[in-house]
This record gives sequence, structure tokens and C-alpha cells, in this order.
Amino acid sequence: MTGSPDNHPPSAAEAYLDRTPPLAGRRGRIVIVGGGFAGLACAQALAGSDWQVTLLDRRNHHLFQPLLYQVATAALSPADIAVPLRHLLAHARNVGTVLGDATDINLARRRVQLADGGALPFDVLVLATGSRYSFFGREDWRSRSFSLKSIADARRIRSHVLKRFEEAEACTDPERRAQLLTIVIVGGGPTGVELAGALAELARWSLKQDFRRIDPATTRIVLIEAGPRLLAAFPARLGDYATHTLSSLKVEVRLNTKVEEIDEDGVQAAGNRISAGTILWAAGICAEPLGESLPATRDRQKRIEVAADLSVPGLDRVYVLGDLAHLEQDGEVLPALAQVAQQQGRHLGRELRKDGPAKPFRFHDRGDTAVIGRHAAVYAFGRWGFKGRVAWLLWGVVHVFLLVDFEKRMLVSLQWLWRYLTDAHSARLID
Repeated sequence: MTGSPDNHPPSAAEAYLDRTPPLAGRRGRIVIVGGGFAGLACAQALAGSDWQVTLLDRRNHHLFQPLLYQVATAALSPADIAVPLRHLLAHARNVGTVLGDATDINLARRRVQLADGGALPFDVLVLATGSRYSFFGREDWRSRSFSLKSIADARRIRSHVLKRFEEAEACTDPERRAQLLTIVIVGGGPTGVELAGALAELARWSLKQDFRRIDPATTRIVLIEAGPRLLAAFPARLGDYATHTLSSLKVEVRLNTKVEEIDEDGVQAAGNRISAGTILWAAGICAEPLGESLPATRDRQKRIEVAADLSVPGLDRVYVLGDLAHLEQDGEVLPALAQVAQQQGRHLGRELRKDGPAKPFRFHDRGDTAVIGRHAAVYAFGRWGFKGRVAWLLWGVVHVFLLVDFEKRMLVSLQWLWRYLTDAHSARLID
């Protein structure tokens, strides 16, 4: 028994360690912090190895974040894109999971400190805690807008948007009704573009028969981007296509427009006031703060600079993956994408199984994609770029393939087919 005072229940770490079998014949302990694409891929690659592996996450499930916006816009239910970590790792006898929140890394004692007072000892540490939205120094904006990083975020957005339609139906003041039916999205990257397209389809098609006093098609959706075009990481012609397609869906796209202020009733941008009932933030990300526990070099987004083998220079057997890692390849920093994180996790797990130093990681680009609406998407692959129906089909194939559970692949595919045939968003529930 690792021991807790009699008047206190054991921490999650203590309870887990009490159940862990002796390490006789094993190489030691690996603690992976974060059950996203990178952390899960690393744990799965280590299944059946001579390491005792612990996967720690503050949530009990792996979330397929690329489809999170579809939960927020009532197209999918949370269970469609989330799978319990214990289920995914049930076959791996040497891999355990702990539900807890890491608060500090003690390198001297080789322990991960948890919020409940417990600690997990490690011989090898893998940090894959991901990222969160950056508000560029205006933390007060965080509470005045919605951002999308978790199922809880998606459910809050879905409930808030649907409540605004209900409030507008009951409202007799035309000015207030117009405000309730105005949605402002800040950020013209993939998340902002996908949210804008999905919300436009929800308002104009899926809800068109649901209300009597309002016309949901009159919903005003404003997409604000500080740069000169949407989807800056894609070829220019694909960004232009996204702008044109969103405009055809009656989305107001405002480029070269910086947000100056956000309050409870709207947004001030480029000197213009937009009264809005819903404000969604998708403008930028920064690393989760746990990485600040490490004495390491960081970039402007607080990502930790790592060596080619994904280790942190100067630290013994400490590795950083995914959105938390700053790694350059061919003169460019690898982007914060699911495929990058997944490949890094798989690579590191395989290398840790071996004896000797880890080989350098090399990212193999599978293409970058964003969906804009029905039959409308963009897909960039190296020098190649696709748009329209072909890109839309590629987007669907890629996202179904990346889902980690076969049951989810089938379920999401059927949901999409039903929506394609009926224009229905079946998850229109207010929590």
C-alpha cells in the first residue's frame, strides 16, 4: 500500500499503483500525459512491450477533435466521436490508465504531480497535453465567447445556439431578435470556416420547418479574419474558393479585420460594431500550461522546442509530442494537426520498444482538408489542391479513416449518409 492518512481516501495515482503488478523483468515505467492523438498512439505502440505504461488524462475518453464542430452544430452526438480510453487499451495488459489532472512535473524526483495530491513515478516521461485557444493577452474575452476544444465546449455551443433560436421565436422586439439571430465567428482557419459552413446549413436548411414566428434562414453569420484570406495554410486558390462558397451560403466574410473588443452583446472590429447573440472564438492556439514545468526553450505559442527524436534537449528521457512540440522539418515548423500528432506518437512508441537511441522522426504528409458545406470542401496535398465535390469525398474518407474505433467509423458514416439524404441534424438537443 502506497499509503494515505486514514482520514483521506487514496489518490487516483495511489489506487492505480496499488493495483499495478510488480515490475520484475520489465524495463521500467513510462508515463504518458495526454490521451489525444499523440498520447494514445504512443500508448498503443507500446502495447505488449517490456515497459509498464501509464496513460494519464483529465478525461476518460479519446476525442476525435476534427469532428468536434459537428457536435457543436447538432450534426453528431458526443458519443459518435469519443471512445473511452480504457476500451481502446483493454487488450494492452502492460498499459494502464489514470483519470487525473497533472499539475506539475518534478524532474528531480521523476514524478508527475496530480491535482488530488497523488503522484505518478516515471523513468520515461512523454508529454502530449495538446493546446488551447489563445486570446492574445485578452483573457477577459475567454469568458465572453465560446471556444471549441472539448465535448463540454461543443455541448455548450450547441445548447447556446439552439436557445438563441428559441429566444428569437418568443421575442417581439425586432432589434433584439436580430441580435439573437446574429453569430460572429472570429478566426478564418479550418475550425472557423467549418463552423461557419455548418451553422449556415443548420439555419438555412435543417431548421427551416421548425419555427413559426421566425425564419431561421435570416440568421446572420459573420466570419472575421485578421489576415488577407481564409485558410492561410492552404494554397491561395483554395482559400478564395472557401470565401466564395461561404458567401454563397450568405455568410459575411470580413478579411483584414482585427477584433478590437468583445463584450456580452457583441464585437467591435475594424471600427464597426456588430451586435451578436453568439460569439465563437477560433483565432489561434497556444500550448497547454503543463509544459511550463519543464526547463526548456519555447516559441511564441509556448510550444517546447524538441530534437529530431522528439526528446527535450538537456533533459533525460523526456519527450514532447503533438501540439505541445515545436519541431522543424525542411525549414518549417510542423503544424498542429491530428496526423502530425498521431505519427509522432506511433514513431516514439515504436522507438521506445527498442534498445538504443531513438531514430529521428519524419512526418509524412497525408494532406490537409477542411469542409465548407454540402459538396464543398478543400483538400491540399503538397503541390496538389482539390476543391468541390472531389475534395468533399476525400474529406469524408480521411476523417472516417482517422476515427480510432471501427464502430464509430460505421456510425458516423451512416449519420453522414442520412444527413446527405434528408438535410437533417439529428442532435438538436438543448442540455
